[in-house]
Amino acid sequence: MIKIGIILGSTKPGRNGEAVAKWVYNIAKDREDAQFELVDVKDFDLPLYDEPYPAMMQQYTKEHTKKWSKKISEFDGYVFVTAEYNHAIPGALKNAIDFLNVEWKNKSAGFVSYGSAGGARAVEQLRLVAGELQMADVRAQVMLSLFTDFQDMSVFKPDPRHDGAVHTMLDQVIAWADALKPLR
Repeated sequence: MIKIGIILGSTKPGRNGEAVAKWVYNIAKDREDAQFELVDVKDFDLPLYDEPYPAMMQQYTKEHTKKWSKKISEFDGYVFVTAEYNHAIPGALKNAIDFLNVEWKNKSAGFVSYGSAGGARAVEQLRLVAGELQMADVRAQVMLSLFTDFQDMSVFKPDPRHDGAVHTMLDQVIAWADALKPLR
């Protein structure tokens, strides 16, 4: 069965992303067409990229990198849950992605973003990164506004219409993960 990692990319204290990622996971876990796992970048305690060799060589020397590589390798596709900080990807998420290379290849990627503009600019950057790593990013994405999907910009209260958008995005992530199997 296809296995999809839901990757929570913000690590800051008081982050909104934890509630968002759990919401996505709770929607996903009731599906029968794939298995889902919530993966929190914060749990891997990754420092700023500190491997001496390029990630594409997979000659990891640090235990934190080996642990991260092992986890990411388990999946056929990913849903990245990302905040938008200053029109960009959270530094912790970009750093976590950069630790690896081959582990991402020929897998699908979907996006759930949040921010003052729905996190759209962060996802645009993530799409560029995904393309370089040979991930197939899907068109459907879920954009959550700090103004309408959060009370006081901190308590997550998503509009119910977003549930359907999550399913549409997951349909595409799963379909592409399945289609890419022969390349993995």
